[in-house]
Amino acid sequence: MNSSNKCYFCKTNEVVDYKNVQLLRKFMTPSYKIMPKRLTKLCAKHQRAVGRAIKRARIIALLPFTPR
Repeated sequence: MNSSNKCYFCKTNEVVDYKNVQLLRKFMTPSYKIMPKRLTKLCAKHQRAVGRAIKRARIIALLPFTPR
């Protein structure tokens, strides 16, 4: 597997955290939808973790559910 195709979190050893809003926004569309795995290039494990983190951040109002 090429390093360019490798998952961002596997490559950088960074942890998925719901409090890291700037990082989570990279994996959302401009309309605040969670981007699919084929666009984010994440592995299945980290795609699930990003989805859970985005949903947690939305519930505690760190991220919006919809754009204004």
